[in-house]
Amino acid sequence: MRTLRSVLKSVGSYRSQVFQQSPKTSHLSQALHYATSASDLYTANHLIWKHVRCGQLDDARQLFEQMPQKNVVTWTSLVSGYAHHGKVDQSFSLFSEMLFHCRPNDFAYASVLSACDYSRGVQVHSLALKTGFYSWVYVANALITMYWKNSSDVGVEAWKVFDNTEFRNIVTYNSMIAGFCTHECGYKAMSFFITMCRDGFRLDRATLLSLVSSLHGGDEGNDYLMGLQCCLQLHCVGIKTGLALDVGLVTALVKAYCTLGGEVDDCNKLFLETNGLRRDVVLWTGIMNAFVERDPRQALSLFNQSRREGIFPDSYVYSTILKACAGFVTERHASAGHCQVIKAGFVDVIALENALIHAYARCGSINKAKLVFDEMELRDIVSWNSMLKAYAMHGKAEVALKLFEQMDVKADEATFVALLSACSHAGLVDEGTMIFDSMYEKHSIFPQLDHFACIVDILGRAGKVHQAAKIIRQMPMQPDYVVWSAMLGACRKHGESQLANLASSKLKEMDPKNSLGYVLLSNICCSTGNFDEANSIRKKMIGVGVRKEPGLSWTEVGNKVHEFASGGWQHPQREAIRPNLKDLLKQLKKIGYVPETNLVLHDVEEEQKEEQLYYHSEKLALVFCLMNGSDSNCNRDVIRIMKNIRICLDCHTFMRLASKLVQREIIVRDANRFHHFKDGACSCNEYW
Repeated sequence: MRTLRSVLKSVGSYRSQVFQQSPKTSHLSQALHYATSASDLYTANHLIWKHVRCGQLDDARQLFEQMPQKNVVTWTSLVSGYAHHGKVDQSFSLFSEMLFHCRPNDFAYASVLSACDYSRGVQVHSLALKTGFYSWVYVANALITMYWKNSSDVGVEAWKVFDNTEFRNIVTYNSMIAGFCTHECGYKAMSFFITMCRDGFRLDRATLLSLVSSLHGGDEGNDYLMGLQCCLQLHCVGIKTGLALDVGLVTALVKAYCTLGGEVDDCNKLFLETNGLRRDVVLWTGIMNAFVERDPRQALSLFNQSRREGIFPDSYVYSTILKACAGFVTERHASAGHCQVIKAGFVDVIALENALIHAYARCGSINKAKLVFDEMELRDIVSWNSMLKAYAMHGKAEVALKLFEQMDVKADEATFVALLSACSHAGLVDEGTMIFDSMYEKHSIFPQLDHFACIVDILGRAGKVHQAAKIIRQMPMQPDYVVWSAMLGACRKHGESQLANLASSKLKEMDPKNSLGYVLLSNICCSTGNFDEANSIRKKMIGVGVRKEPGLSWTEVGNKVHEFASGGWQHPQREAIRPNLKDLLKQLKKIGYVPETNLVLHDVEEEQKEEQLYYHSEKLALVFCLMNGSDSNCNRDVIRIMKNIRICLDCHTFMRLASKLVQREIIVRDANRFHHFKDGACSCNEYW
């Protein structure tokens, strides 16, 4: 029997072949089964524990039923096994049966609580109170975790358990902090952490990991700057305690810094500090995510580096890479990512197919996005929403509305944001209003801020500014920055100065450092010839330290991305671009191009106004592509340009006529949507 115990101990650390063989064919299994009929209860319990640890719960249950004698360890081993492997019903049922045979210990209570939902957890809590186990620290910790997991009251009942727990350990505090993290109450977690330190407990890895993971910024009315400060403080604590080089903590720090608006270079430095450690796929995914939107080229570089270091990418990695591909001017990188997904065998993973739809659409290839969507065997709500957003972004509102009629899944809030955006871009006022009204009446979905922003934009763009203002006044919640931005944009388009002043003041209150409220109001003044007021607004903007976001454009030539800023003074080929631009302007004027000088914000001579318009970043990018026609991006018949802000009316006219002159399609992706210029017309039908 001693030999048998030794064998059992030797197989405890891994899934042994002993448990994979049939009892009929394994002599050792026959010996182990013999132990269950013998009087050695310790050996039998050990055998059940080994089966549980290997995940062979049916075999463990069979041995359990054959045992002539059982004690609390026997019952608890199987109860905890069911709980650990997610067998909730079996765990609770066996625990209930256990009550008729022996008194559960604190480990049994903790085990069953880890698998309980709220109603069952309350029953176990009541039993613990009756039997006196409620004061045991392991049971109290399990109760705290159970209430955080299953309750929606932001920890009220967990707090009660915590307050009534006389003896606490570090796990007690960590359970509370983890609960705050689950409910995204980062600042409450930080406050509780201070209380923990005052109570004389020192943090461990779990404490720090939960605290960092709980910081998302913007929750509970706090701003991202406060969250970033907390993250920096926790990072310092990690350095002092020697935990800062833990791979899990670095992963959480990278994610937190990225979410809170920290510098991406700081994230990279933190990542580089782990060089020499065993970096897992989760850490690599985290650092790639940090670069996805700010530097997609670096994200792809990190992907290649991870492959060289032997990391096998999973579906989450490929999802991140496809998001990065969406940030490029052309679909070349998205196609390459698509090939990688196919080679890796993830072609039928819905999340990746959805990411491909998004990537192709964002790169201007709506046809490839549709092809991916059409070839999907299964589609979820994200699939339908992604395709609806793609059509909205490319100005295909009618196609989006037809697709909506074909949906075979229940629409959600995002579905209606996509539909309303499509109607807004196409000027479908009646259709948009009808969709907005149908949200609650037909689909039982309450309109949220995004939906109100869309309907305000729909009405405002169509000239129904006062009707849009009425919608804002009747909103059941306070309008946010996006709603007032839509209102101010409508006022700029239709010259509503009174409402524009109201919208502008609201924007300044909500985000004093954002230039939008100043710039659009200044534009309205210039369009009406009130240059003194426009200059006054600009001076106020400068006086409070607000800077306008510069207009930037990007295009890809010769597998290299070229950036252009308004004025063009930074580009190395500026001296060659300027004469070519002047030649193009002469030809365009012959076919009807007239500079929109009323858009210029200064009271200067007409010739100077034209000069300012000529060197907008997208015009420079177009000329550069034409100069390098044989190497131009991806398709010699298509020129692709990406812009960081909304395209102005003058550049829109310029691109439209240029497409007719040079006989090439020009696709411009601005901050709001895509414009497909072809044969002197635009896909937006002059409505944007």
